[in-house]
Amino acid sequence: MIKIEYHTQRLSLRFFLLMLVLFLFQTLFGLLIATQHVDPRLLAGIANFNILRAEHTNLGILWILSGFIGTILFIGPLLSRRELAAPWLIRVLFYALVAVTVWNVATQSLAADGIAGWWLGQPWLQEGLEYLEAGRAADVVIFIGFAILAWVVLRTFPPRRDWNEIHWGLAIGVTALTFVWLFGVFFVERLDLQEYFRWYVVHYWVEGVWEVIHISLVGFLLVLMFKADVKAVGYAVFWGVAMVWLSGLIGNAHHYFWIGTPAFWQFWGSLFSALEPLPLVFCFWHIYLDAHQDGKPLDNAPAFYFILGSVVLEQVGAGILGFTMTFALTNVWSHGTWVTPSHAHLAMFGTFGMLGIAAAYYAVPLLRGAKDFDQRLGKVAFWLVLTGMLGIAFAFAIGGTVQVFLYRSMGLNWFGGQVFPAMQLFKVLIPLFGLVFAVGAGLLVYDLLTLGLRQRSPAAAESRPAPDAFHRSGWRSALKGAEASLWLMGMWIFGAIITLGLLSFNLDTVAAGDPTIPYVLAGLGYPGLLLITLLFVWRFLASLAARPAVRPAKVAGLAAARGS
Repeated sequence: MIKIEYHTQRLSLRFFLLMLVLFLFQTLFGLLIATQHVDPRLLAGIANFNILRAEHTNLGILWILSGFIGTILFIGPLLSRRELAAPWLIRVLFYALVAVTVWNVATQSLAADGIAGWWLGQPWLQEGLEYLEAGRAADVVIFIGFAILAWVVLRTFPPRRDWNEIHWGLAIGVTALTFVWLFGVFFVERLDLQEYFRWYVVHYWVEGVWEVIHISLVGFLLVLMFKADVKAVGYAVFWGVAMVWLSGLIGNAHHYFWIGTPAFWQFWGSLFSALEPLPLVFCFWHIYLDAHQDGKPLDNAPAFYFILGSVVLEQVGAGILGFTMTFALTNVWSHGTWVTPSHAHLAMFGTFGMLGIAAAYYAVPLLRGAKDFDQRLGKVAFWLVLTGMLGIAFAFAIGGTVQVFLYRSMGLNWFGGQVFPAMQLFKVLIPLFGLVFAVGAGLLVYDLLTLGLRQRSPAAAESRPAPDAFHRSGWRSALKGAEASLWLMGMWIFGAIITLGLLSFNLDTVAAGDPTIPYVLAGLGYPGLLLITLLFVWRFLASLAARPAVRPAKVAGLAAARGS
């Protein structure tokens, strides 16, 4: 357990608390629009689906950014061994983020009345671009906020000659966070050109810049939690960042299939986008090495649970499911269907959301002096949100497969034909799994908001495993590298089945009206992938839970040290 010596770190607590509040509201918006899928008449004319969906999406971006900022401000002094620079600017940044959030929520409904707030050729109130709905006024404030964050971080860091790879990763991340956002701060009348620049923000900013920050933050959190070697973690961060930029810059072109760019981008975009899972595999493997570099149990189980969830769902959601739909021959079917949000929910919440929650579980107890907090609520919340999110992804994916066949292959109508009733079962499953997720979200928000404010009862104390627990056989035995590789290979095998299922929509038999092949492959691939993901996380955490407080070899060493 590290000692908090830097009082400016407490400013990060504000961003973590804002993150939790926004996360809870985003979850509630998600439940509401999932229910509207079941009955589109719900709140029709009062709170329409398109407006609520925009609120849900935007709040997701805002709470994840709040978590990123809180995490960066928390680890900055620990990484640099100095106070955060200009704490008054951090307070300005916090209030700016609150103002942007309120503005964003308040202006979304203007879209229903066609009000954009045009002035000097720019939409100042709201612009209606998917994921970038905020108007120009909010965009400018966001840009200033990112510039403040970059300036504070770079001023907090020591002189460049003393930087390690984590310093460089975060410096590149916060600088790019500011400048890549500029592609979303101007309006172009030509729709194809506007889409071209929109994908710079949606892909580079989220899937590129955020990934760089994610890899750097995960690396340093592992250093803190496991006392891992900074040089070894820095090596992993360096190669992870390098591969993210190499694959992402050209890989962005797989989006260009839809906006009228030259046909050669179909090949190059598909090729380099297919390489994007490489840094994710690298990150996945390094968390295994760091978690197993000593034999001690977890001091802060909820924090590591969510870090593991972040890296595994990054592998599954961003890596495997992103890979399955990145080729033009698969993307032509999946684009704009329910198959896409299956990938998006796992990638967005899993990769970035779980990291912010993990950092909060690590930082909040330290900032509030809760050294021996009850970890049971955090563990239960993790399993609820993980299971709920995997269930949501399953419903989206299978429902999307039905949608692709009936809507795209057969060309049937939405409400007037067979598409809506054929998807009805999966429309019901989404709010059901969403309810499981919402219960978990509520638990973790309550746990973190009250952590350090509640007294822990003696009955809540958790017993340590027996000294020989690490040598048990079966499910709770030590997880070896070879076994972890087999789990990872199994995930990718199911990913290959899913890819073949999407490719099979190009077959003449499917176009003639026989959905057997894509339905069978999807029925094998998606449940198999999501089930093996759940089992692997269970297996990984079970092996750690069985570890003794101190390895037998270390016990003898400690005894000898005391004797001398």
